[in-house]
Amino acid sequence: MKKSLVRVAAVTLFAGFAITGVAVPALAAESTTPSNGGVVIVDEPDTTNLNNLWTFAPLGIPVLGLLQSVAGVPGKLLPTPGGY
Repeated sequence: MKKSLVRVAAVTLFAGFAITGVAVPALAAESTTPSNGGVVIVDEPDTTNLNNLWTFAPLGIPVLGLLQSVAGVPGKLLPTPGGY
């Protein structure tokens, strides 16, 4: 029982250090808002070239690109009869 309690404490301590270590860069980063406390306004992204097979997404996902990539999977997973 004592061993398992020590293990739980060690894992908890390690997880705390890991979370703190991951959070340090975010906490140390400078604020991205202007010095007067206002809101940062950014321009809209340029989407003029997003009309190809991989970015056409009427259902929220690039359907034609998804079908093309799924259709290519068997050729990448299974060896060809003639060799490599």
